[in-house]
Amino acid sequence: MTRPAYLIAVDVGNSSVKLGWFDARTPKVPNYPMPLKVAQVPTGQVPPPEMFGELSEKDLLVWYVASVHREGEAALRSWVRTKRPFDNYHLLSHDKLPLRVEVDFPERVGMDRLAAAVAANERRSPRRPAIVVDTGTAITVDLVNHHGVFLGGAILSGFRLAAQALADGTDQLPLAVYAEGEEPPAALGKNTDGALRSGQFWGTVGAVRELIERLSADLNEPPEVFVTGGDLKKLTPFVAASAQFVPHMVLSGIMAAQRR
Repeated sequence: MTRPAYLIAVDVGNSSVKLGWFDARTPKVPNYPMPLKVAQVPTGQVPPPEMFGELSEKDLLVWYVASVHREGEAALRSWVRTKRPFDNYHLLSHDKLPLRVEVDFPERVGMDRLAAAVAANERRSPRRPAIVVDTGTAITVDLVNHHGVFLGGAILSGFRLAAQALADGTDQLPLAVYAEGEEPPAALGKNTDGALRSGQFWGTVGAVRELIERLSADLNEPPEVFVTGGDLKKLTPFVAASAQFVPHMVLSGIMAAQRR
């Protein structure tokens, strides 16, 4: 049997597809896997050829895919089958993750949320619950209890979606988006653009802080708070005093699930 050259974790989101490369020779223990490199393309587009460097189509890659966008996943699957016919391609579902899910409809929970919860279970301290704050087109705030059970959470609009809704739903408000890597805006906007950016950033801070407080209220131990997703890196110190920014938790969770 051909030994795979790399394992690729894929997070197919509503706006973008993130691909994380992992060395297939990395041992299953210890614990938390981090991608060697990460690439990102708009959802519906195929990976760029330069991602594969010197690999031939006969160099085996194993793909583990978590998707919340059916058409985007179908486009990727078709591309892999056509361009890399020797690869192994696995589309994940909630029942293929090492995660107990206690919500009304487990099959309807976004796979990105569940994969990030798997990553949180790899990182959290024993007997401590965890809250995971993730951003993309939507921002999710989810709770994992001290037994590692995913209990659900909250979903709110991400920065770009909220900004687009204001621009589309009003006559004179422009599209102004707080962008990844920007410094937090002043709370007091001195012009329309500044006021919009203030509302996006500080409104999101307030919403996430309130959700963390309410999700923590009935816990016996204070949760560890993990923040992931580029849009929220600058937001991390404002949402909870002990919050940690951890990049690529969805990709790491996908790979942690497979290595278990």
